[in-house]
Amino acid sequence: MKSIFKNKKIKRIALIGPESTGKTTLCEQLSNHFKTVWVPEYSRDYVSKLNRTYTLQDIELCTKKQMEKEDELMQKANQFIFADTELIVAKIWCEDVFNSCPAWIENEIGKRKFDLYLLTYPDLQFEADPVRENPHRRKYFFDLYKSELEKRNFDFEIIRGKGSSRFQNSLEAINRAKLSMPA
Repeated sequence: MKSIFKNKKIKRIALIGPESTGKTTLCEQLSNHFKTVWVPEYSRDYVSKLNRTYTLQDIELCTKKQMEKEDELMQKANQFIFADTELIVAKIWCEDVFNSCPAWIENEIGKRKFDLYLLTYPDLQFEADPVRENPHRRKYFFDLYKSELEKRNFDFEIIRGKGSSRFQNSLEAINRAKLSMPA
């Protein structure tokens, strides 16, 4: 799959982290604050509608659809685009459930590197829903994501806090990364 990131003025920010750590809420808040678009997590809707256990092929399909949606929304983005998941999550999901990751996912991670990753810490209370699977493994997954980001030398900030402080911490992380465009 080829990326269509022709507009280098748009800064891509991924929210990555364990389940129920506020990624969707932050995407909505940040996109509203910056008057831009965000990419919802395709797999949540897809998996919730399955009448069977998901497969590795389902994860691959969700990953491809996620990338397509991001490419599509890049055309509507204003200064930033926020993604409610990305390829490192797909890699770790595949490895955790199926003990392997398709090579194409691994290869795409570097090609589709984000300008900044906001790694959400599991300091929020877990909110169960039908697609969440790991309420007692959130710190484990946080550590896996952090290790993967460090190994790849990707720019990331850990986001902690509850309520409005979590949003404020995200804004401060974006400011520290100096991603804002000159006026």
